[in-house]
Order: sequence, then structure tokens, then C-alpha cells
Amino acid sequence: MECGAGLDGPAGIPSATLRAGLSATTGPGPANGPANGPANGPANGPVSERRTTTVLFGDLVGFTTLAEARDPEDVRELLSTYFATARTVVGRYGGTIEKFIGDAVMAVWGVPLSHEDDAERAVRAGLDLVAEVTALGASVGAPDLALRVGLVTGPVAVTLGALHEGMVAGDAVNTAARVQAAATPGTVWVDQETRWLTEATVAFSDMGEHLLKGKSEPVRLHRADMVVASAGGAQRVDGLQAPMAGRDAELRQAKELFHATQADGRARLVVVSGIAGIGKSRLGWEFDKYTDGIDDELFWHRGRCPSYGDGGAFWAFAEMVRSRLHLAEGDDASTVEDKVRHGVASVARNAEEAAWLTPRLLALVSGGGTGSFDRTDLFSAWTTFLERVAGDKPVALLFEDAQHADDGLLDLIEHLLRTTRARLFMMVFTRSELLDRRPGLVRARGATLVELAPLGDDAMAAVVDALVADLPGRARAALVGRAEGVPLYALELVRSLIDQDAVVARDGRHVFVDQAHAVVDLDRLATPTSLQTLIAARLDTLSPLERRTVQDAAVLGSSFGYDSIRALAALLTCGGGSERHDLSA
Repeated sequence: MECGAGLDGPAGIPSATLRAGLSATTGPGPANGPANGPANGPANGPVSERRTTTVLFGDLVGFTTLAEARDPEDVRELLSTYFATARTVVGRYGGTIEKFIGDAVMAVWGVPLSHEDDAERAVRAGLDLVAEVTALGASVGAPDLALRVGLVTGPVAVTLGALHEGMVAGDAVNTAARVQAAATPGTVWVDQETRWLTEATVAFSDMGEHLLKGKSEPVRLHRADMVVASAGGAQRVDGLQAPMAGRDAELRQAKELFHATQADGRARLVVVSGIAGIGKSRLGWEFDKYTDGIDDELFWHRGRCPSYGDGGAFWAFAEMVRSRLHLAEGDDASTVEDKVRHGVASVARNAEEAAWLTPRLLALVSGGGTGSFDRTDLFSAWTTFLERVAGDKPVALLFEDAQHADDGLLDLIEHLLRTTRARLFMMVFTRSELLDRRPGLVRARGATLVELAPLGDDAMAAVVDALVADLPGRARAALVGRAEGVPLYALELVRSLIDQDAVVARDGRHVFVDQAHAVVDLDRLATPTSLQTLIAARLDTLSPLERRTVQDAAVLGSSFGYDSIRALAALLTCGGGSERHDLSA
């Protein structure tokens, strides 16, 4: 991810990117919107030409059975919701709905305008559609309702100027329908061409060769498993990486709140709380990839609250502004001042406003502090700068490790939420101790708390199976049990097995080879050093009485009752009831 976004475009609009740290996606706008109207079409009626497009076919599974058992009005409302969802998702990724056929949907990318990443947009949309239909089914008491999606990239005959049905025709259209029919419910399957065009961004599983109706030769198909990078493959992490599992509801909630800010212009704050390793950063990464892939302009900023050093009260926010102004770590004072003046001048409404903003931003980026300015004055200036940068576009601020945040930064976040006129969406990732210290952060209007609990065994099994192939049942159960619902624990345990040669890399994946258990005793898996230090850091945040409770309980195992603790340490006579309650929570 390249840090910084230019501010030298006309009227203050970035000339190269719209995301500080991420390139923007720009395109024709929502499906069936203005970009598909006459203004972008040929002047003298429809014109046919040959184009390479990506075609999506999606079909509901389980809908017929559901419809037979429901009132017709309920069925109509369900279908209407499904159609609206499909239009919204396809539009977000710059696609066009070609038609609905009963409970099936056909969409196309590359018409009326082509993009170099049309195939990637289509795969992302397919994955989102599958997730949305699953959520829709759960919301109406129909857990078996699912969508299966087929995607094919290839040449088609395009009728430019045609609206909706009849825009594209050709073998790719027919093949996409056949691929969809071959896919299993709740999955997205693609052809070889689509996989080749998107493999830098999406992880796939080879589903083998299939003989499709109308094809003389078998066709190799692939299942799209998950997005693993930003648009175009940026920030892809190769090697051992745990997938996100069991967090679909939380990610969907973040997406919905973000799009609500887009729609109504109101600032929103999402506080994501959970223990270390539970998946807070991964949720932010998935949201990052999502916003980078949709067909909307967005000003994106990310900052981390340092746990040590003299970074200044507003370090995380200063980090965001530095990237926005293209400030480099090695810039001298003169260069910093020149960049700040230039950046401010490109967005300020007039010279007077620029003269007011510049010294207050210099105070921020030069040390993450306040200088000699009044805090109220600074907050007003920083808020104004964000509003000028964003204009009428959404602006996102992601604060990581906020448990280390200074009260000044938390005051700023609350000020932004309360006063800004920008379409501001903030996410704060923190451990629970921040909310103990600052409970009002999630009580403000526009604030939402998302608490990440440990994953259930099924979700953890999915994480473990994605990390290691060919796991025997005993090994899987051992890893799931030791991970205790924390994805990072599973990842580090697998890394320890790799270090001991019980898991080896083979044909692009990691495989469990210690079938005879000659290398590792699965019943006595040692805790990796990486986890020991992580757990030690968590213990250091406890009060003396809480820490004593944990130390006493360690001899009892991973679960214990109050009677055992009472017998061991007589804590009830120490006034420790509330602390024991916190530990059990």
C-alpha cells in the first residue's frame, strides 16, 4: 500500500489517488445509474461491437421450497429485497444488472465502460452477493437459502446504448450460466481466464474439470475462497495466513454503517473491542480490502497508537495527516513546512483560511502535539482540514491499538463525531481496557460497539483447516482446543509445528506429515514463545489482585470454580469479588 495521496489536483481533488495509503477506484458509478444513460452511450442509437467482459450468473438455492411454505406477500417482499441487494452490490463494484430471470440474476462488467480490473470487481461482487443472501436467509428464518454464482470472462457481442436486457450475447454468457449450475450452494466458481486475471487479489481452490452442457471439452473451474489483497493485488500477504472465519456478521455491520454514512452524510464511529489476537486487525484489513474494491471514491487514513516512546498525544491522527500531505520520515523542517503549505493551499477555501490552518497542522505533524495553540482552536482547524479534503466524498479514519491512546486523542475522536460536517466514518480497534477507562466513547450518538468474542469450535476448525491441509481428526481437535477460539493462537501453534517439521510446505500449501505422532505429542503441545510473550503482556495489564487470582488458578487448569479459588487463596476475605467477576467475563 503506497502511503500518501496527492493534493495537487484541480479544485483540491487528488490527481493520482483519493485514498491516503490506497489508490482510489473510480468508474461509472452505480449500476443502472447515470453512467449507463444516454450521456455515455452513442449519439445515434445502439451500436454493436465485440468486447471482453466478465459475466456473472447467480441463482438462489432453496427458494422454491421456501416459497411453497410462505405467504405470497412474504415471498414477494423477500424477492424484492433480494433484487435490491443485487442491484446495490453490483453497482458498488461498477457492474451492470443485465436482467433478472425468476430468482436468478445476470450482471456484466465491461459495459458500458471497461476497466482494467473488471474481472476482479466481478469476483468481489460475487463473494459479497453470496454473503448477503446467506444473511438474508438467516434474517427471515430460512437458513438453507443460498446463492451460487458462476463467473466467466471472455469475448461477447455488446450492444452499446441498449438498456439492461439484450446488452451482451455470446458463449461467455451461456458458459457463465453453466458454471453457476455446477457450483455448490453458497460459493462462487470461475473459469480459468477469470482466475488468471484475479489471482493476485483472490485466493482460489481448484475444483477440477467439469463437462458443461454445450461444451465439447471439459472445463477446469475454480472456487473463489476469499479476497487476500487490495485492488490489483496491493498489500497481498503470501505465506502462512489465517483466513477470517466466524466474523461475517461483524464485517457486514461495519459495511452497512459505512454505507449509511455515505447515504446520509452523518459521522459514525465503530469501536471494535477484543483481546489480543482475536481478529480486530483482520476485521480492519477485510474492511480495507472491501472499500478498496468498491466503485466509490473514498479518502482513506490509518494510524496506530504507539505503546511506547514519546510520540505525542495525537500521534495516530498525525500519522494520518502526514500520509495525506506526503510527508516522509526523513523530511527536514523546511520540507515539511513547504509540503504542509502546498497541501493546505490546495484545499482551503481562501488565503485567510489557509493562513489559519497551516500553523495548526504544522504543530500536529511536527510532533503530534499542540504547540502553543488552544486545544479547542486546534480541534476546529483539524476538523476543517478533513472537511476540505473530503468535500462531499466519504473519509475514513482507522485508529489501531487504541488501548494506548492518550485522552487527548479520544477527545478529538469524540469532537469529530460530534461536530464534523464531513461524511466521516471512524473505526477504533482496541482491547477492552480502553472502554473501562473511557466508557462514554461508545455511548455517544453515532457510536457503535462491536465486541469480538472467541470463535466457536466450527469456526476455529475452518481456520485450522485453511492453515494446514490433510489434518487428521486428532490433530485438528488438538489445535482447535489449544487455540481457545483465538485465531492468532492457532496461527502461532501451526508455526510451531512447522518449526518442528510436523507441518511442511508442499505444492503451495502446508501439509501435516506427522501422522505417526513421532515428532509432536499432540496431547502436550507446548505454547510457542510468541504466545507466551503475548499472554504475559495481557497479564501485565491486570491489577495485583487479578494477577494473583490468575497465578493461583494456573495450578487448577484452564477452567475452575470459585470454590476452588476460595480454597486455594481465600480471596473472598480479600474483598476481591468484583475482580473475580471481571476475570470470569
